[in-house]
Amino acid sequence: MGSSAIKKPCRRLVSGYANKHTIILMQTSQNRATRTFMDYASISQAIDGICGLYERKLKELNPAIRNISYDIADLYNFIDGLADMSALVYDHSIQAYLPYDRQWIKQRTFQHLKKLAH
Repeated sequence: MGSSAIKKPCRRLVSGYANKHTIILMQTSQNRATRTFMDYASISQAIDGICGLYERKLKELNPAIRNISYDIADLYNFIDGLADMSALVYDHSIQAYLPYDRQWIKQRTFQHLKKLAH
């Protein structure tokens, strides 16, 4: 993936995680052809995207079940079951993307879902 594939985020300076452009890099199987990326305007939108990906997979596997529920452990298993997953988060202070691993994604997912539950 060349550098031209990464969009330049807005130059607005914001605090916290609200508007940190986030790119999720993933590979679903050992086949390198399954490498892909998804980009989002914020970390929380990226986490929602990962949850949506998992929910679509569940619906695909269980087409007859109307309301599918899952817990955080199921979501972690999905993330761990991918050949690879990482995140690039834009840091305005250094005007560059910082890399984060699968463990960081899982921690952010937990925090995000905990916030939604309250």
